[in-house]
Amino acid sequence: MAVWIQAQQLQGDALRQMQALYGQHFPIEVRHYLSQWIESQPWDSIDMDNPQEGAKATQLLEGLIQELQKKADHQVGEDGFLLKIKLGHYATQLQNMYERCPMELVRCIRHILYHEQRLVREATDVSSPSQVSSPADALSQKHLQINQTFEELRLVTQDTENQLKKLQQTQEFFIIQYQESLRLQAQFTQLSQLSPQERMTREPTLQQKKASLEAWLHREAQTLQQYRVELAEKHQQTLALLRKQQTIILDDELIQWKRRQQLAGNGGPPEGPLDGLQAWCEKLAEIICQNRQQVRRAEHLCQQLPIPGPIEEMLAELNSTITDIISALVTSTFIIEKQPPQVLKTQTKFAATVRLLVGGKLNVHMNPPQVKATIISEQQAKALLKNESTRNESSGDILNNCCVMEYHQATGTLSAHFRNMSLKRIKRSDRRGAESVTEEKFTILFESQFSVGGNELVFQVKTLSLPVVVIVHGSQDNNATATVLWDNAFAEPGRVPFAVPDKVMWSQLCEALNMKFKAEVQSSRGLTKDNLLFLAQKLFNSSINHLEEYNNMPVSWAQFNRENLPGRNYTFWQWFDGVMEVLKKHLKPHWNDGAILGFVNKQQAHDLLINKPDGTFLLRFSDSEIGGITIAWKFDNAERMFWNLMPFTTRDFSIRSLADRLGDLAYLQFVYPERPKEEVFSKYYTPVLAKAVDGYVKPQIKQVVPEFLPTTGDSSSGGTSYMDQSPSPSVGSSHYNIYPQNHDSVLDTEGEFNLDDSMDVARHVEELLSRPMDSQWISHPQS
Repeated sequence: MAVWIQAQQLQGDALRQMQALYGQHFPIEVRHYLSQWIESQPWDSIDMDNPQEGAKATQLLEGLIQELQKKADHQVGEDGFLLKIKLGHYATQLQNMYERCPMELVRCIRHILYHEQRLVREATDVSSPSQVSSPADALSQKHLQINQTFEELRLVTQDTENQLKKLQQTQEFFIIQYQESLRLQAQFTQLSQLSPQERMTREPTLQQKKASLEAWLHREAQTLQQYRVELAEKHQQTLALLRKQQTIILDDELIQWKRRQQLAGNGGPPEGPLDGLQAWCEKLAEIICQNRQQVRRAEHLCQQLPIPGPIEEMLAELNSTITDIISALVTSTFIIEKQPPQVLKTQTKFAATVRLLVGGKLNVHMNPPQVKATIISEQQAKALLKNESTRNESSGDILNNCCVMEYHQATGTLSAHFRNMSLKRIKRSDRRGAESVTEEKFTILFESQFSVGGNELVFQVKTLSLPVVVIVHGSQDNNATATVLWDNAFAEPGRVPFAVPDKVMWSQLCEALNMKFKAEVQSSRGLTKDNLLFLAQKLFNSSINHLEEYNNMPVSWAQFNRENLPGRNYTFWQWFDGVMEVLKKHLKPHWNDGAILGFVNKQQAHDLLINKPDGTFLLRFSDSEIGGITIAWKFDNAERMFWNLMPFTTRDFSIRSLADRLGDLAYLQFVYPERPKEEVFSKYYTPVLAKAVDGYVKPQIKQVVPEFLPTTGDSSSGGTSYMDQSPSPSVGSSHYNIYPQNHDSVLDTEGEFNLDDSMDVARHVEELLSRPMDSQWISHPQS
């Protein structure tokens, strides 16, 4: 709906505010009769600070005059006669008023449209408070509100600038008249040197002039004082609006960006670029500086012509407020654009980037500051935020920890890129209770010092990185990652470093686990409700079959990664991390294809397979082996109906892939529920190299299960083989059993086993191939 139509429905104070927007500078009748044309023009596209845009403004002025004249010419009849004259008069009036300054017309109409939209929006919000919009709409509306507030700030700053110029002109004229009064006083003094007759002739005139001028000066002094107070009051209003706008940008938008950055460390969406935030912060800096300069000029005018009154105190308060606002802006916009790694290994190179969002606008790059990085403990971070002295202590030594900020002209960014830092040494504090070294949190402190406005304002800025966990060996990475995950997921804004709740709801943990899972596995296939139910049953050691009943159950940090799961020698997180690791390294395509069911236990697997045809199998994560995946299949014979192969791990898949291992087992025919195996896995088979090279043939490693080996007619073989080797040219088609059968089954009968003690075909083959071949096994006519 057109803004003007909505504006006409305003009532009460809102209607009066709308009417006050109009006057001789722009008659309300013009707005009424040209409403559609006015609202369709690109007033906001003109850059008011660019003189070259004047041509566009002239075109808009000419278009407005033409539309008015056209509207006037269309008026007919007795009623239209007066309107025709009035519209013609307005066309001439606006032409004369803005012909030499068309940009002022643009400024005027932008001001009117902005306030009309604000009044209409406020009236709409009051009349429909229960209206619910989508988060995207709400965000867009919020950003629109920020931009509109900037326009309002620009207009009020321009108003105070005009008012300051008027004050200056008034004061200059006052000083001239004051000098005239001093001249009259001098003439009055000289009357004593004249003859009595001449003095009597001139004295009344001078007396009258002097009295008149002194009365004028007295009135004008009061007017000047009133102007000064009014200007100071307007500056107070501007600064109040400015502080409110800055709070929205720094305490809402920037904090939300930092929160997104923290969640991105857990695999959440990227935090997004800082360009929009920097543009807002630069606008804040620009408006703050403009108002600061205006207050300084007002102070200078008061010093030039002191008049007793409250203005000195008001200006001092304004100065203090502006300093507070700009200090908050500068210190809050010194941020870490690229965080250092949150699991930090000693003696390993790492990088980070620090950025000052208002650096370019405040010309900090004219004397580029140096940034220093230091690693400090959680206790030292707490003391720092309390402004307690830490005596420049650190908790370790970082190499290459100093960097000069660089200004990038193309992007307008001022940043310091630490590219080759390395943590040489770490000093740990005394641990508390059951806390391990991988639960101890540190942070990288970045600090710098620079001046603004020719050393007039000196700023010391500091910012802390997200918490980091320091490790000295790769084996600590798993537990360190758990500490980081818990902190990133459950940290609250404005917390004391680095406090996190010891317990969270299962539903909260589900969200964090799913986010991490999708990021680590690099898959859009996240955790389903069934997967989360399985995980809940595993964590809580429960058989409840409804996920909703777990959602409000508390999960402690100890349950997550300090206490082992019942009957196991590892924690819940260690098991879950092992699943992510094997998927990421070896099984990602199969997970994305939906070929891995994964999160089911042995009994659930049997229940799923019971009504399926023989040869149907599924892949599930081992309950007992970290990073293990096992095959469960149905094959009904006299011995049993369900079969479970001992789990494969990353080490196994580095020798032979899952697809190849499944391809070796011909009796596995259908992927649960009923997908043909070849259709799912054949595209991942490794091509067989059958051609001999330099007279040699390459042996093949194959997956076999002794219980399912076909019987052969070779009675001299002495048993079945764990290695099926293609025949070499020298021995024709004879089959040799070169590795005797071990009678321990590779089938997982009870679900309890030690992987290091289990029989793994590929490992035996690898060991075999590394030994010299005994001449009594295979003849070598020509080697």
